[in-house]
Amino acid sequence: MADDAALSRAQSEETAEQHPHEPSEITYAEHLHPARPRTLRHRARAKSPVVRRSVAKDGAATGENPAYVSWLLSQSMLADANEIARQFSGQGTMWQNPFADPGPRQAVESASVWFTAYPISLITRPGESFLCALGDEALWNAFCTIGIEAIHTGPVKRAGGIAGWQYTSSVDGHFDRIGTEIDPAFGTEAEFRAMCGMATWSGGTIIDDIVPGHTGKGADFRLAEMKYADYPGIYHMVEIEEEDWNLLPEVPPGRDSVNLDVPTEEALEKAGYIIGRLQRVIFYAPGVKETNWSATKPVVGVDGVARRWVYLHYFKDGQPSINWLDPSFAGMRLVIGDAVHSLADLGSGALRLDANGFLGVEKSAEGMPAWSEGHPLSSAANHLIASMVRKLGGFTFQELNLTIDDIRATAEAGPDLSYDFVNRPAYHHALVTGDTEFLRLTQRTSLELGVDPAGLVHALQNHDELTYELVHWATGHRDDVYPFGGEELTGEQLAERVRADLTAALTGEKAPYNRVFTTNGIACTTATVIAATLGITSLEAITEDDVPEIMRVHLLLAMYNALQPGVFALSGWDLTGMLTLPAEEVAELIAEGDTRWIHRAAHDLMGAAPHAVKSASGMPRGRSLYGSLPEQLEDERSFARQLQAILAVRSRYGIAVARQVDIPDVSHRGMLVLVHELDPGEDGGRRTHVTVLNFAAEPVTGTVRSEHLVPGSRVTDMFTDKEVGVVDDLRAFVVELEPHQGHSLLLEVPAEPR
Repeated sequence: MADDAALSRAQSEETAEQHPHEPSEITYAEHLHPARPRTLRHRARAKSPVVRRSVAKDGAATGENPAYVSWLLSQSMLADANEIARQFSGQGTMWQNPFADPGPRQAVESASVWFTAYPISLITRPGESFLCALGDEALWNAFCTIGIEAIHTGPVKRAGGIAGWQYTSSVDGHFDRIGTEIDPAFGTEAEFRAMCGMATWSGGTIIDDIVPGHTGKGADFRLAEMKYADYPGIYHMVEIEEEDWNLLPEVPPGRDSVNLDVPTEEALEKAGYIIGRLQRVIFYAPGVKETNWSATKPVVGVDGVARRWVYLHYFKDGQPSINWLDPSFAGMRLVIGDAVHSLADLGSGALRLDANGFLGVEKSAEGMPAWSEGHPLSSAANHLIASMVRKLGGFTFQELNLTIDDIRATAEAGPDLSYDFVNRPAYHHALVTGDTEFLRLTQRTSLELGVDPAGLVHALQNHDELTYELVHWATGHRDDVYPFGGEELTGEQLAERVRADLTAALTGEKAPYNRVFTTNGIACTTATVIAATLGITSLEAITEDDVPEIMRVHLLLAMYNALQPGVFALSGWDLTGMLTLPAEEVAELIAEGDTRWIHRAAHDLMGAAPHAVKSASGMPRGRSLYGSLPEQLEDERSFARQLQAILAVRSRYGIAVARQVDIPDVSHRGMLVLVHELDPGEDGGRRTHVTVLNFAAEPVTGTVRSEHLVPGSRVTDMFTDKEVGVVDDLRAFVVELEPHQGHSLLLEVPAEPR
């Protein structure tokens, strides 16, 4: 073997002498983000998986019982984080990738079309797990045919809580994580790794989740309540002295905590325990959640002392907030360990950061709410997380509703990509009004403020509501004045106008199948947004004759999201054309006001169980308008086949990494025009891409005009390769559009002859 190696080296040296290496010219981006083989990018690199210990349950579930404490430690995320971190400390592999600066275009190039799954809603074969279904070769073959390059699994690690020796259910769709292990309801770690292997084999990527903002009430929280080691440092929790327990409300029987009312919050602030009122109360509900603080019942610690704690939770009381600036840095260690486990142990290639905008809280001036949003600590923590992921060869995206200014700021050092919550309600508004004025305003504002659409995830439906908080206008720029509808409106008035338009068009008597979700948005599917827009008042009234028109509008929205730079994401509810569930079928789930469950219907993506009436997790099966993917791929007129054509154009011309240069004025209010610069053609000539969409329910003949169009450019339909016009001397050309139709056009200027 030694002789063979020596011979090989000699041959290599001889070759090098005959063909000396010449340094190649590389771009700045390539210098920072050198190419990495796709097959190596997503492989698990942990030397050994995290050990899953089985600890016997014996005795009382209290801090005074060492067996119970040991059992909790065997479930602890912090304990797992400490174990996996040791495998990477001092290893050269941690220094092979650039990590300081976000690489949005590199992320988009690695995976530009995502399928966003929702574990509890996917119908699988009998006995087949969710993760096994996502690793199925037939599914990946279908995705490759359509043009889907990545799967975002959604949260699949164990979530919910622990009460005594028992696990309790998730209170927020598995975003209340309590362990690094895969939840048995969704599969096994071996199935997750097999899914990652199938994705890599197919040239794809698996995107996992971490939740830097909070956990559930699992082992780590229970150990924190018991004041075990540095576990209280994980959370924003404060021990209340026994002489002040009179300030705390009693915890009702059967509960382990109770939400504080406003007077109690003020009393504890004055007593110096907590920082008091925050900037807003997310999921506010009278008598249920009036503040962001809850008090625990007395808990006996490992030292035998009973304590009561007050803890912070931005969301539900089962989601205690993580403290990113405790001297122990226990919370930071927990989150980073979870990320390293997903990337290096399980083999995912990217991570979604959930609730990552709420990582810093600070007391403000007297009488003012505590500083809890837009805090610099959130930016610093996001930089740390995203840098660690990039060090491991992955990328991150954040799914957080932010102002455009905050998106720009986080893009400087934090996650590589951000979810596009700015334009999503705007394109829905364009659809329901037949007027793109607000959409053009949001697009232009983003571009003017320095947010590159290539750094955004443009999506159809996901697991959440149609968000219409419009935080850029309603909060950060509430007093700025904008022209809209022939008037001058403040940002706050503009947001109120748009919300009113969406609520009037998509809910109430016109569309009783959609529901308002608190102050955040509307619970609906893309198909039921379209149904309401088309004037359908009852989903039962939808017939096969209505489906082509619904599909036509659905494809228009897909074109809007896909035919611009950035990631295009869509869900199983989109691919199968799902409708919302009747409220009575999810009555228990929506009883406390979480109406989002009506749009999370179970769906059978691959026709795996045609007769199943619910998913393995118990979600009722909804009505699909388009059918399964195998059925659709047999029909050239199907949604999936027409989507395939859109994505083929997107891929062929590199639209995902193009540069958006203009959102020009339009000659008809229903039109939207997006102008993008493409890489030069093979002959070196200038190439421009123009997306032209008609959001109106009427035919449109209009003029496309932009200073970025070059007179004499040939205008070619990208779908048919037919020339359809020439740019005139006024830098314009004419288009004709049917109702809810879109065009993808290539404008080429031949290179000057040398």
